[in-house]
Amino acid sequence: MTTATLPQTRVSFRLLAETFLVFGILMAASIACLGWESPARWLVLAGLIVGQGLWLDRMYIAAHEAIHKKLFPDHPALNDALGTLLLLPVAAPFTVYRKIHFFHHGHNRRDAHTANLDTFPTARPLTPLRRGYYHAVWIFFVFLGGFFVHSIAAVLIFLLVPAARAEKISPVFKHWRGSRRLRAWAEFAGGLGFHAAVWWALGFEAWMVALGLPLAVFAWVWSLLLYVYHYDTTVGPDVRHNVRSLPRQRFFSWLLLNFNEHATHHYDPNIPWHQLPDRRDILPEAHHHNQGVTSLWQAVWQQTKGPHIEEIADVGEFSVDLGLMRR
Repeated sequence: MTTATLPQTRVSFRLLAETFLVFGILMAASIACLGWESPARWLVLAGLIVGQGLWLDRMYIAAHEAIHKKLFPDHPALNDALGTLLLLPVAAPFTVYRKIHFFHHGHNRRDAHTANLDTFPTARPLTPLRRGYYHAVWIFFVFLGGFFVHSIAAVLIFLLVPAARAEKISPVFKHWRGSRRLRAWAEFAGGLGFHAAVWWALGFEAWMVALGLPLAVFAWVWSLLLYVYHYDTTVGPDVRHNVRSLPRQRFFSWLLLNFNEHATHHYDPNIPWHQLPDRRDILPEAHHHNQGVTSLWQAVWQQTKGPHIEEIADVGEFSVDLGLMRR
């Protein structure tokens, strides 16, 4: 029996066991490495920190399954509780993640300034200096962890800014009820509490190598990969197809839970991660341009071209999509 044909509950338990076990092993190994008397200690520790940063991305994507209610579809409370637990190390509120991500699926690149991260609308004259500024902002967002900073700002808006004012920033904030805000506060506090507990119990150095520095690696990797499945793809009302898939690469397909099959995920977000390769959706001919890259590395490098800059008479209300949409 292949993974694709296993019952969903069994697959989810296996996924969670693997995800939490590896997280714990990397965390323990990093802390143990602090006391290792060897010239190679710092090299090994650097490898463990990078590995944990990549694994935090795995935990974030495992939580993405819970966002779509696919971990335990018959047990919504358990599904959401485990999704919240997966996000504790990155202190991302599960409720905010779901709200923004659902907006992303419903409005992905609908037009030049709705859920479209690589288009910068401007009502000001586009001088060479302004064009260079926008390009620098994009490079910061993608290659220097800026999208992670952008998402922290989104979380703070969800937590602190009154809904009526937040809606003027982006339609993603519409219908943000007080009960959801309270739940998001509890989830955010849980993440901060997890970090504080590790710091208090094990000390600053242990927290730094087990969580602090890996979180910085996660912020960089997450920003780097955030838009590789949508950069320079089609724009228009057929929002399910404004996306690309990438060829399978064994390590990354395992690490990122088949996220390379992104066109299939957008075509039907209800397909569990382990069934994506067998249920692959082929983009319509009008969207074949989206498949203009042949590897993950090419998709990353393509983003150095910078953003599309559109001069418009009035920017008005537009969605910046606020990062946490997750690819």
